[in-house]
Amino acid sequence: MKIKAIVVNELGGPDVLQLSEVAIPAILPHQVLIRTEAISVNFADIKARRGEYHGKVSASPFIPGLDCAGEIIKVGAQVTRFKIGQRVMAFPKEGSYAEYVAADEKLAFAVPDGLDSETAAASLTVGITAYNVLNRVARLSPGETVLIHAAAGGIGTTAIQLARLAGASQVIGTVSSEAKMETAKNMGADHVINYATGDFAEKVNSLTDGQGADVILDTVAGENFEKSLRCLAHFGRIVAFGHGNDRSLPGKVTTADLHSSCRSVLGYSTGTYRKLRPDFLQESADKVTDLLLQAKLKILISKRYPLAEAAQAHSHIESRKSIGKILLIP
Repeated sequence: MKIKAIVVNELGGPDVLQLSEVAIPAILPHQVLIRTEAISVNFADIKARRGEYHGKVSASPFIPGLDCAGEIIKVGAQVTRFKIGQRVMAFPKEGSYAEYVAADEKLAFAVPDGLDSETAAASLTVGITAYNVLNRVARLSPGETVLIHAAAGGIGTTAIQLARLAGASQVIGTVSSEAKMETAKNMGADHVINYATGDFAEKVNSLTDGQGADVILDTVAGENFEKSLRCLAHFGRIVAFGHGNDRSLPGKVTTADLHSSCRSVLGYSTGTYRKLRPDFLQESADKVTDLLLQAKLKILISKRYPLAEAAQAHSHIESRKSIGKILLIP
């Protein structure tokens, strides 16, 4: 059986995303086959298309995409947690930009009846990532100040809400344009800084009476990371979990920036946990799902594109004008 999928045959711009016919995935005994209903578009997909994701250049054609949601139509012989007809959100084995995908049982998560597939797909990567960096890596405590970079994006808008739920006393966001400031404010940020028009570190220090932020979430790296160190409080934690700057430049830190101030730099990657410690993700997936069902958390979905228009979806994100989450619909 042939299915429609987006295939990258060569690295490059959005135009390399080609709608193709491929064989329906065969599943292993520990996997499930899912008919996709909604597919999440992540900045990591753009990095992969360029050959920049986790520093690896793909040498062969691949289907991009991290996550999706849909209905299980087949289960492997060793699968015990799921059954045919059940809805799940998942991290597929070979990319999510397809009508059908195969996923390991450990990387699939039940979607309860009260949660629609679009929200489920949009929430998986951003929800798990935002929850983990705040609560399990930075260990945010009630009363602390949080600085969130790229605050109008999928992770940013989710992290603002989760920081509030965790008891942050002040949530500060940075964005790249005036147009995005209102989005971050509407999601619950106390203050939003347009980093394109001024020094965000100075403004953060001013907003915190010179103390700085206790927790900083940085998906940008490069110069942005180094500026963040200038507004990181004593005993503060900065979590580095992306390289969203134009050239994927790393940020640099010296031990002198850390030891006497008792500050920490922590690294995180949901992708690395998927590969090496998948069981770690179940708790955060459950927590995020519960918050969505209780209407305490909202995933901002701003645009939906047909699967065939994946290139347009990537172009929109690369324009730096996108907010929240972007979906592909098979």
